[in-house]
Amino acid sequence: MQLSLFQKVFHLLKFSFDTVTVNRRGEIIKLERKQARYFTEYLRNNITLDMVYIPGGKFMMGSPEGEGLDTEKPQHEVTVPAFFMGKYQVTQEQWKAVAALPKVDRKLNPDPSYFKGNNLPVEQVSWYDAEEFCKRLSQHTDRQYSLPSEAEWEYACRTGTTTPFHFGETITSELANYNAGYAFADENEGEYRKKTTLVGQFNKANAFGLYDIHGNVWELCLDDWHNDYKVAPNGYIAWINKNKQGNTVLRGGSWDNNPKRCRSASRAINDRKGRVYYINYVGFRVVCVCGVGRALP
Repeated sequence: MQLSLFQKVFHLLKFSFDTVTVNRRGEIIKLERKQARYFTEYLRNNITLDMVYIPGGKFMMGSPEGEGLDTEKPQHEVTVPAFFMGKYQVTQEQWKAVAALPKVDRKLNPDPSYFKGNNLPVEQVSWYDAEEFCKRLSQHTDRQYSLPSEAEWEYACRTGTTTPFHFGETITSELANYNAGYAFADENEGEYRKKTTLVGQFNKANAFGLYDIHGNVWELCLDDWHNDYKVAPNGYIAWINKNKQGNTVLRGGSWDNNPKRCRSASRAINDRKGRVYYINYVGFRVVCVCGVGRALP
């Protein structure tokens, strides 16, 4: 759907932001000022949720030869229509606001997070919890909200880049929250904060205007876990079991991961019920698919 058509459905505003590119030493070699369009959802008690317009396009999903794990291969071309994605990972105050809305299928703990703070990302939530959040949000707004498919997530993360990170050849602890006691390329070791950080704290977005998409908390996707992409569909729709009972996919890495786990193509397996693997490392961001023609599985 073209942007002009979206403007008829949503009241789109503009915001400006900075994005940077770094070299292998983590040095900033390019600083750009960009603009993106977004709309705001109003939840409860003046709490809002900003949704950024992601233009459609094609990209190569997965890791190229010489980078990453077998679970990220083979690379394959995917076409992604335009959609909207949360500017930030869902925060604890946004979670509380939606958890107070009428139940759809299951109860939600209004305060599940280990690290407390209204503008810290919510964590310690399961895939089913996030699904309930999206259902309540959809019911409240009369729009269709969902977790992103893996393809949507990686496309939105990469913003046309083919480097390991949307920032370039590496990341630094001045740009993202991860275990910077480990280096990825030739950058110096940085600060390992050992906790989540405020969403948007680093003040550098990717080229679409999304913040914290590398690190802070792992982000849940719709898809079931598959061990590789050998028989992956070329579409952007989530690759999912209709029974929704298998393991699911995490993207983006967390505050506790080394930089290899925070790459654009990195993926991790997670129990859909949130019982094992990761505890206070898992959060999510939402996509809005209203008017895009994307049917949920």
